[in-house]
Amino acid sequence: MNWLVYHIASGHAFFSGVALIIVAALASTRPTPITKRLTVFALLIGAIAIAISSTAIPYWYYAIAIVVTIAWLISAFLKNWRRWTRRSVIVAWTVAAGIELPYHLTPSLVQASSRSMTVIGDSVTAGMGASDKSVRWPTLLAKDRNLNIQDISHPGEAAASALKRAKSQRIASPVVILEIGGNDLLGDTTSAQFSQDLDALLAYVCAPGRQVIMFELPLPPFRNEYGRIQRSLARKHDVALVPKRVFLSIFAANDSTVDTIHLTQAGHHRMAATVWNLVRSAFPRDCRGHKLVTRGARNRYRTFCVDLEGAPLGP
Repeated sequence: MNWLVYHIASGHAFFSGVALIIVAALASTRPTPITKRLTVFALLIGAIAIAISSTAIPYWYYAIAIVVTIAWLISAFLKNWRRWTRRSVIVAWTVAAGIELPYHLTPSLVQASSRSMTVIGDSVTAGMGASDKSVRWPTLLAKDRNLNIQDISHPGEAAASALKRAKSQRIASPVVILEIGGNDLLGDTTSAQFSQDLDALLAYVCAPGRQVIMFELPLPPFRNEYGRIQRSLARKHDVALVPKRVFLSIFAANDSTVDTIHLTQAGHHRMAATVWNLVRSAFPRDCRGHKLVTRGARNRYRTFCVDLEGAPLGP
């Protein structure tokens, strides 16, 4: 994958854009010919980077940051306002970066009640159909980590069809992972319909005692609304949202996909490893026939394996 495409789709371009706008504001403190050129160049590239990053911070905050930036540009002709507006620009965009930063941190899960997980996904998980002979990542993960995985992914799945398929089967796993929404984003599903469909899907799969984790969609330029919908519904239903850079990193390797989207065998292995890193905190060490116990006190607990007589088998 081209590094620039990755930089934009991963959301990193937003932080680059913020940094460039701050550089532009700082460069404007010394109005020499070189710094004037630097100010214009950094401001222009920074604004473009932010726009095409499709970063889903609130619209109202975008409006505040843009108004402050415009006020700073106008103040170039009013020297007595320039220092105040310059500082406001730096503060406004620094706060914007702070609002976005938590969505780039990988979530962790608490210990689950059993070593079982349900996967709801599209063709990234299910493959491209009968002609695709790859061993899918849920199968690899189940075998390598001794997990019981219910895989109800299907090629071409969208949020609405995923809900119908999920309702046709009983979901009892304490952990559900959602790899869904790409066909909505790239297809003809409107953002309003996507919001309705995803809301219904999350309402169905979320249940007391169950942890749900969802991959955030890497977004093409100017498709902020789909990301905003995912984030809003994740908060509403208490769903852990995986940063889009994590999902995108699977596709970034040269041998991971056959067509930039569908996974090769190497891609399925990478996906299995990535998903395990996301969910491993939910699944304690597999004792392979021995007993698993949790001991401790005062909120400090440790889970480990013991033999039949209660002696620890290892750290």
